[in-house]
This record gives sequence, C-alpha cells and structure tokens, in this order.
Amino acid sequence: MKAQARTVLITGGAGFIGSNLIMCLLKSTDWQVIHLDALTYAGNLEGWGECFPHERHQLIRGCVTDAALVRQLLQDHQPQAIIHLAAESHVDRSIDGPAVFVRTNVTGTAHLLEQALHYWQHLPDDKKCRFRFLHLSTDEVYGSLSPDDAPFSENTRYAPRSPYSATKAAADHLVGAWHHTYGFPSIIAHASNNYGPRQFPEKLIPLAILKMLRGETIPLYGDGSQIRDWLHVHDHCRALLEILERGEVGARYLIGSGRETRNRELLRMLCALMDEQSPRADGLPHETAICMVTDRPGHDHRYAIDSSRLRDQLGWQPEITLEQGLRDTVDWYLTHGPWWEEILQQRYTMERLGRSR
Repeated sequence: MKAQARTVLITGGAGFIGSNLIMCLLKSTDWQVIHLDALTYAGNLEGWGECFPHERHQLIRGCVTDAALVRQLLQDHQPQAIIHLAAESHVDRSIDGPAVFVRTNVTGTAHLLEQALHYWQHLPDDKKCRFRFLHLSTDEVYGSLSPDDAPFSENTRYAPRSPYSATKAAADHLVGAWHHTYGFPSIIAHASNNYGPRQFPEKLIPLAILKMLRGETIPLYGDGSQIRDWLHVHDHCRALLEILERGEVGARYLIGSGRETRNRELLRMLCALMDEQSPRADGLPHETAICMVTDRPGHDHRYAIDSSRLRDQLGWQPEITLEQGLRDTVDWYLTHGPWWEEILQQRYTMERLGRSR
C-alpha cells in the first residue's frame, strides 16, 4: 500500500502489536514515526532487524498520562495522525492489580484525547480535515458469547466482564464522546486474540511454546473449552493501516480471522507442531505435558468476530491461516528461543526491581 508522506504519533509502539505495526509502516510507507512509550515490562525494541534503529523512527520514553509531554510532542512534530495503542492488556494482571489498568487505559486515554483535541482544533482547515485518531480496543469489551450466539459486530452492546475489558470499554466511550461532542475525527478498531513471533509469554501461545522448550508442564485454564478467534498480528496491522487510511470517521471496525478455536484444541495443534519439529527427549508427545489448572475468575467462554464491515467497506481479508501462522510462530521460537529467554529474564528482573522501589 502506497501512502502519502506524513508524520504519525504512535503510543505504545514497543508492545507486541505496536512493534509489528511500526515495522509495517516503515517497510510499506515513507511516513515518519514518532513513538511515545513507557517501555514497561512488555515493551521490546530488540530483535526487530532493520527497523530499530531507523532514520524515520524516533522513540520518546514517557507515558500517555504525562499531558505536558504529549502536548509538547504534538507541537514539535505536528503529526497528521495518532494511533493509540498504549495500554495494559493482560487480564490476569488486571485481576491482581486493577489500579494500573485504570491509570493507563482510562486516565491515559483521557489525557491523550484532551491534548489531541486542542491540537486538532488549532490546525489549519486543510490539515484539520485530514487528521485522524485511531484507537485500538479489544473484542473483550463485548463480554462473553454463548455457543449459539451470533459473533460480535459493531452493533453489539458493551458488556465487559474483567477489570481489563472494563477499562478498555471506558476508554472507548471517551473516544466516542470526543467524536460526538467535539466532532473529533476518531475511529475505533476492535481486534480478536493476536499471536505471532516475539509475543510476551504471559499470552497462551508463546507461554505454551516456551514451556515445551523447557520441558515443563503446559498450564490450561479449566477444561480448555473457551473459544477464541485467533488473528495473526501481520493481518491485524494490515487492517489497522487500511482503517487509518480509508476508514469512516466516527465508525468502529471489528478485526478477526473468523477462525474460532477452543483453547485445548489450539494447544494440541501447537503440541503436534512441536512433536514434528522439536520432539521430547523421552519420546512422549508434548500433549502429555498439558496440565489443567484452576480456571481464571470470571473467564469469558467465547469470543467471535464478524468483520463484515471491514471486509465489505475496505476490502480487507486475512492472509495467514491459523495452521500456517502457528507453524511460522513455532519456527521463530525454535530459532530464537535462547536469545528470547535471555531478554525475558532481563525484563522480569527489571520489573521486580521496579516493584521493589
């Protein structure tokens, strides 16, 4: 996709989705990327090849809750778009400590919107009409589906059920309120479960792969019957760029692969790939290491996505099947496992030091 040269401010670009999005921008456009990031435990700029460092990528360390910093960045760099990805995103962590999720996801979004609105209102008319604010949400704001329910759509009522999804729902409502009250040119994207190489291993797929590489048991919540729509991060980033370029202001777009899979079936697929590419020393199938553990409190049963608006309006289609995406992900971890483990250990150590201060 060829885009006009512009400057875009991305918050949270060192996370899993953000890093992939920045790589996609730098490879497929001539945009300048201004990147605001708090570089928390899940932020990573290592191992991204030619994209970091890059002459068109500038990292500023800071938090979206710092209104003065955001205001200065907008004044200094005059972006034509903002992509807001900065968020705490792990449900288990939100259950253990919801306050940081409120601070980052709700208060941080409010501060960013306040500064972005002031900046946009003072742009010349020709730049004002082209400015966009793209906010990344999640399918989890819609709650949990029963087996026979229709997939989530843009018209599904909000029903968040975890501290994480509640804070994302609050952020979504703020973005929507800015659009309806002030005419602020915002768009909201809701994505399903992402996966791919370099994901932080608190998520199911990288956690399971690394457990297998270490010869450890593979935890599975409850009976593993929960159903998710699994979306490769590359397809997600393609969708975000299409939405930013051609999406309808004030609209919502749901992004999903349309491939629903139970958690236990997903783990069996991963185990079969590992049996093929990295067999256990004792000759047993990796599946024998799956261990049922106490289910997460309030664990949503099913998420499913109807991406019709995105497909019909913007022509987007997922390119990577779950089978191919999982194979590519396993290949990456088999090649980069020791290096990735070292980075993770460093980040865990930094997080513990931060908590002890």
